[in-house]
Amino acid sequence: MPFRLLVPFGLLCALLPLHHGAPGPDGTAPDPAHYRARVKAMFYHAYDSYLENAFPYDELRPLTCDGHDTWGSFSLTLIDALDTLLILGNVSEFQRVVEVLQDNVDFDIDVNASVFETNIRVVGGLLSAHLLSKRAGVEVEAGWPCSGPLLRMAEEAARKLLPAFQTPTGMPYGTVNLLHGVNPGETPVTCTAGIGTFIVEFATLSSLTGDPVFEDVARVALMRLWESRSDIGLVGNHIDVLTGKWVAQDAGIGAGVDSYFEYLVKGAILLQDKKLMAMFLEYNKAIRNYTRFDDWYLWVQMYKGTVSMPVFQSLEAYWPGLQTLIGDIDNAMRTFLNYYTVWKQFGGLPEFYNIPQGYTVEKREGYPLRPELIESAMYLYRATGDPTLLELGRDAVESIEKISKVECGFATKDHSGCSVENGLEGLRMRAMSHPERTQAGKTEINSGYRHVKTKCVSK
Repeated sequence: MPFRLLVPFGLLCALLPLHHGAPGPDGTAPDPAHYRARVKAMFYHAYDSYLENAFPYDELRPLTCDGHDTWGSFSLTLIDALDTLLILGNVSEFQRVVEVLQDNVDFDIDVNASVFETNIRVVGGLLSAHLLSKRAGVEVEAGWPCSGPLLRMAEEAARKLLPAFQTPTGMPYGTVNLLHGVNPGETPVTCTAGIGTFIVEFATLSSLTGDPVFEDVARVALMRLWESRSDIGLVGNHIDVLTGKWVAQDAGIGAGVDSYFEYLVKGAILLQDKKLMAMFLEYNKAIRNYTRFDDWYLWVQMYKGTVSMPVFQSLEAYWPGLQTLIGDIDNAMRTFLNYYTVWKQFGGLPEFYNIPQGYTVEKREGYPLRPELIESAMYLYRATGDPTLLELGRDAVESIEKISKVECGFATKDHSGCSVENGLEGLRMRAMSHPERTQAGKTEINSGYRHVKTKCVSK
């Protein structure tokens, strides 16, 4: 069961607040308790299916009801599920899973792992659960948040990634062997997101362990990308980390680039770092000048600004949420509504959508239950309180259950023929709690970043 399905559940829990004004599918006002209960049931349908059919493998294959390892044999779905279990109030299961992970997960193994995925999913998942645990009523050990089993696991995993940053540019390789470091002959070509998506987890880890090395390498990687931008202020999507030369020069906000921009903003908020925010705002100007068209964002040549791909990618749906975080609500809402029209057209976002033609791109029709549009709706709702945004949360619940639910969890949909595929990332389960989180109603968007202000001393 892939990671992405855990994320929609978490997001859905955040997006369906205790609000009685949004119409239901039949035009009547929905019962918030009904939708919250459905989201929780969806999560446990996926989670229990993983435990029964796939543990200790990384993920569940929902059509064949078995498991497989995807990113390193970490029982990854359990790590993905930790913070969602706390959000749903299941403290006893959270505590059980922490013990299971301590007993079963070993990072000292001869496995080639994605540096990017290991950071955002393993390190990030462990840190999130560590920081949420006390607030959720879990008994923590003395010295928390500067100590704890999940923090120790996160640090161990992150240290396995550090050899990837030992390059002439300071930009990391995309893959590292957890036992031996970077393999001889490893490709030096890494996507932009795979270089610029470390500052949130690594700065948090430095704060909690007292070891500055994590934040230091993340900052160097960010700065090298910044220094590599074109004269018109854009970055491509793949670069050679040994030479610093761009290998793929298409610039946009989607696949291969997306979380670099996201982490500049969230890193700026987390660290109260004006320089990181200034970097993003400069990028934002260039993105508006060269890629925006009728509140869509196209792909362009990074040096010339000429259009290379007039497509919307489902991974780009995080952008309205990012605009919301910087206070650009009007533009966020207009772009969100563009993306939502695509959702309503297909019952979910296809991987690629040809904007001029108004339809999917061949071989990119699939809807792998990505959470980004739900996350954007959550941020916008929290910023505006606009009840029309809750319609997406309701639609997501109805759509995912209708088109993706199978005997053993939820499967990826293919829009070309409404078939389903044998994959379910744990991330998607996590996102399903986002609508429930929003049930708390309108609140301060950045309140979740307060936890990491603690500075711990290195032992």
